[in-house]
Amino acid sequence: MEILWAEQALTADGWAEKVLIKIGKDGRIASVIPDQERQGRALALVLPAQGNLHSHTFQRAMAGLTECQGPDANDSFWTWRKLMYRFLKVLTPADIQAIAAFAQMEMLRVGFASVGEFHYLHNQPDGAAYDDPAELSHRIFAAREQSGIGLTHLPVLYTQGGCDGRELTGGQMRFRLMLAQFERLLSACSTSVNDLPSDCGLGVAPHSLRAVSPDALGAVTQMFPGAPLHIHIAEQLAEVDEVKVHLGARPVDWLLKHFNVDRRWCLIHATQMTKTESRDLAKSGAVAGLCPITESNLGDGIFDGVNYLNQQGIFGLGTDSNIRISLTEEIRTLEYSQRLRDHCRAAFGGHTASTGRQIYQYAATGSAQALARDSGVITKGKWADIVEIDTSHPDFEGLRGERLLDTWLFAHGNHLVRNLWSAGRHLIRGGQHIREAEITAAYRQSLRKLRSGL
Repeated sequence: MEILWAEQALTADGWAEKVLIKIGKDGRIASVIPDQERQGRALALVLPAQGNLHSHTFQRAMAGLTECQGPDANDSFWTWRKLMYRFLKVLTPADIQAIAAFAQMEMLRVGFASVGEFHYLHNQPDGAAYDDPAELSHRIFAAREQSGIGLTHLPVLYTQGGCDGRELTGGQMRFRLMLAQFERLLSACSTSVNDLPSDCGLGVAPHSLRAVSPDALGAVTQMFPGAPLHIHIAEQLAEVDEVKVHLGARPVDWLLKHFNVDRRWCLIHATQMTKTESRDLAKSGAVAGLCPITESNLGDGIFDGVNYLNQQGIFGLGTDSNIRISLTEEIRTLEYSQRLRDHCRAAFGGHTASTGRQIYQYAATGSAQALARDSGVITKGKWADIVEIDTSHPDFEGLRGERLLDTWLFAHGNHLVRNLWSAGRHLIRGGQHIREAEITAAYRQSLRKLRSGL
């Protein structure tokens, strides 16, 4: 039993002071009791740690390398993707593990206790299968063993190059799996996940309506019934146009009409939606998976956030390309994009909660749903996904509750994450990861090799 005592904590019952939190040996919260005398490990501001619902960890090593204009003056997501394919030609399994461990460590350092790895790297650079078809998934599992993060592994089905069914080429061959191969991969991953801590799990991820046919999508939805099901849905205008031409409707509209989209679904990058699509997605109970930093970096567009929230829609946050791993900046970018578009302030603010608290709490519970992780709030029985924020900076002087949280989210950043527990594993201590030197050294070695080959 580990005992924590927090000056202030955001619990399932709201803000509380002098809170005694006990963590059981099973990694779950054994009790939460306010107004207690100080004992155990003394902490400042304690919050439920977030889940990162969408990540491609290998792209972390590309951060900063794609910020110049391509051959076309109208540079876009599609020219960025060409650079990504060049990068894929030189990635080895050891590189993938080193990069994943480093990215996961950074996630923990900024306040994410868990991650959904949308994993679509399956093959060798020429498209040939590894002797072990789950080789690269096993590398993600090995990285998780190093970092300690909670993992929902999401193997991706990627069978075609577009809605017209064209063959995959070039770098896409590393993604290619047919349905029978995908089922074998899931079986191998299921066995391996059973050897991970009990807070880790497995889901399925048809890549997108471009990369998976309607029949294949139907088959995937029948695999692992009830498990998380994630899909890229409506990220780019060109993607929306392609789906309309070949399937006869916009992506979100088509998916909702042809499949039983419910709480197990997570629709990633729903940045291109009509008001009607926003309303219907909210009614479905599915999670809108938002990655505001990546969506800004790639020029995807602005999520219909205020309207969606007004419809009681569920959302969570992810880091996607990992160009910048920062929980506070994901939250700020989401909020500020609404302000810029709508010429307003406190777009996500409510009548009973501040802007920061609204986004933070909605994202925590939404990401937990998307990852099928029993977390998102600090209460008895949930996984002990807990983060402590250092409040010693003068800016926090005299602040309590919402104002304290808002000051961290909107005026400060990652450096104030002092301690973090993932399912009771104390991984961030005094702002540092418990295996920081080892993980960083391996990442640096991979970067040195990769960048000489680009």
